Amino acid sequence: MNVTLSIDDRVVGEARRIAAARGTSLNQLVRDYLYELTRPDDVESVVGQLDRLWAEETYRSADPWTREELHERS
Repeated sequence: MNVTLSIDDRVVGEARRIAAARGTSLNQLVRDYLYELTRPDDVESVVGQLDRLWAEETYRSADPWTREELHERS
């Protein structure tokens, strides 16, 4: 999709310089930023999901482990 934006010339010039220093285009820089901004699996979301899992489940083995089982190598 093509999108038209109004951005100050100074900002565009600086963004182009940054993109060139990173070896990419201004277009790709904006695409990457928007992707990161909207991606659903951000860190806070993952941490929240893990917190919910820990609260819902108990993580215990059925039987106690032996010393040999604890030190067993795959």
